Amino acid sequence: MPIFICMNWQNAIIDFQLFLKIERGLSTNTIENYTRDLTKLVVFLEANEIDVSPIAIDENILQQFIYEIAKKVAVRSQARITSGLRSFFDYLIFEDYRTTNPTDLIEIPKLGVKLPDTLSIDEINTIIAAIDLSHPQGERNKTMLETMYSCGLRVSELISLKISDLFFEEGFIRVIGKGNKQRFIPIHSSTQKLINGYVFHFRNTINPNKGFEDTLFLNRRGNGLSRQMVFIVLKNLALKAKIEKIISPHTFRHSFATHLLKGGADLRVIQQMLGHESITTTEVYLHLDKSDLQDTIEKFHPRK
Repeated sequence: MPIFICMNWQNAIIDFQLFLKIERGLSTNTIENYTRDLTKLVVFLEANEIDVSPIAIDENILQQFIYEIAKKVAVRSQARITSGLRSFFDYLIFEDYRTTNPTDLIEIPKLGVKLPDTLSIDEINTIIAAIDLSHPQGERNKTMLETMYSCGLRVSELISLKISDLFFEEGFIRVIGKGNKQRFIPIHSSTQKLINGYVFHFRNTINPNKGFEDTLFLNRRGNGLSRQMVFIVLKNLALKAKIEKIISPHTFRHSFATHLLKGGADLRVIQQMLGHESITTTEVYLHLDKSDLQDTIEKFHPRK
């Protein structure tokens, strides 16, 4: 292992970024988060004049860093940073740069279940009804939100959706999710009708710019929509509809999953539709409405 002794933090982080991108297929945003947290460690080392390489750093130094971080960030951020460091040192072990992970004995702060915000079906209908269909982009916005909700899409998946991803005869759309993973999602006939109407009445009147010829949702200038644009559209509609909850495009996705579960859909099916790698991620929706669980106990408990 002697050739690795001189590895510095900059090179180690670059190698780790390539590993996350190529081997694990993580998104740019996720990789940037890992990098940001590792950079905080490097800044801590420099500020405290601690000259130690990624290979030589030990548990005591990392514990000092976590202690300092704990003074500045919330428990959830602290847990994320600790988890990110653990992944980084696991990578170094995987590449035979180290034999031990110095974070193994560092306890990750316990977090309660963070339940995602949801909207009722009536609230979603109210938001969509607030769209001004006389506005040139009204039909697009309605179609966009209906598609996002009825298919449980991430905002990044929504804005990346292609016309060539629509397989209406088979009743599916193709989505490229996190890690460039492909999945097929069933799409309701009413949503298909909206999309066809949008394409015929609005999109066909726009001349797409180069690179956006196949992109489904376009702005007036013929470019694809940004994540920020979808956020703004939804925020303005929520204000107009007098919905006081703090919502985002992800709220529509959470609501989609919650409504499916309450309607009796199997958790494994919801997992596949959402593109969750682990069923544990999907299980959070089991916690969303304890009243349903209580009703079930009252109705079916054998000792009633």
